[in-house]
Amino acid sequence: MQGEAQDIFKPSFLGLFKNEENIVSLKAGELLFKKGDPAKSMYIVLSGELRVGDGNTIFDQLAPGGLVGEMALIDHAPRAATVTALTDCTLAAIDEKRFVFLTQQTPSFALNVMRVLSQRLRRMDAMVGG
Repeated sequence: MQGEAQDIFKPSFLGLFKNEENIVSLKAGELLFKKGDPAKSMYIVLSGELRVGDGNTIFDQLAPGGLVGEMALIDHAPRAATVTALTDCTLAAIDEKRFVFLTQQTPSFALNVMRVLSQRLRRMDAMVGG
């Protein structure tokens, strides 16, 4: 029940990036990145579905409007998980320079990124806490 309530408030980034020109396309089964890779961009899912995980553990499944790769872009650490396209996908690639610009010019973008991070942290805490 609590997870369902959080999904109601799950931010969608689709509107902000629907006319994006910096597009990455993946075929079903392709990797966007794998755990341990260096980070140069975060991504907004424009179409398709992706799985975020590590080995057999699935952390999240992303649909259009979802955000992925923000953690490594923010803290400059290697990727914490592997992201695989479940279907053919298109994604908007956002590099650090653009990320900083967006957070300065669009405060709601920064707030929504923080909401995503908070929701993911709560979900991970629930997985670990059982």
